Amino acid sequence: MSALSIFVAGVQKGGTTTMHACLARHPQLRGALRKELHYFDDETRDWASGDYGDLPALLGDGPGMPFDCTPIYGFWGPALARIRAYNPVARLIFLYRDPLERAWSHWRMEVARGAEWLPFAEAIRAGRARMGDDSLSPARRVFSYVERGFYGAQLARALALFPREQMLLLRLQDLGADQAGTLDRVARFLGVAPFAPCHEHRAPLRDWQGGAPTAADREWLMAQWGDDLAHFAKLSGLDVRGWGRLEAIAQAHG
Repeated sequence: MSALSIFVAGVQKGGTTTMHACLARHPQLRGALRKELHYFDDETRDWASGDYGDLPALLGDGPGMPFDCTPIYGFWGPALARIRAYNPVARLIFLYRDPLERAWSHWRMEVARGAEWLPFAEAIRAGRARMGDDSLSPARRVFSYVERGFYGAQLARALALFPREQMLLLRLQDLGADQAGTLDRVARFLGVAPFAPCHEHRAPLRDWQGGAPTAADREWLMAQWGDDLAHFAKLSGLDVRGWGRLEAIAQAHG
């Protein structure tokens, strides 16, 4: 059983389901028993023990290098440090999405699950109060519409733990516009053969009551993220111009 050394670690609603599907079809790779293993963000474990004895069973058997696709890892405070303690040479793939689109998609998902009942405008402004002061609160997994968009702080935390060459930073828009080219980058990063065509598409969520983001919502959110987003652009080298446009959401969900 080879050690787990490949992680798709974020971001939520950033294309990780599509990436998981494409990786799982590669003959040299093998997904864990479920798409989101949620091993390294599990707060019920005794992390001080250094015991990973139950992990091999969660990875299953078969050929190929196992990988774990759990997008909360890049966001959940201690998760990446736990991954480093487990395997300091792990390779990490991060997919990033316009944070306004990501927050809107996140809210729609929580409404669909029955976990959210506030309109988007109220939910984004109430999120921090609903989560409380506990950085490991279960509510932080649900109502973190704004917090998950602080990509600069999250990437800085990752870079403090892993060398840049062990990370592949991608944009969802590139996966959508040039899936073959993006998967070629993944193959080179992981040292595997090129991917076969992977035509993976997600069914859109149906429309929900509560209204689409408004110009006021956009201005409020981009004010929260502004400095961090500039920091993220410097750290990542990714082009974030055009992020935060309401027109993109209207086109995607109209």
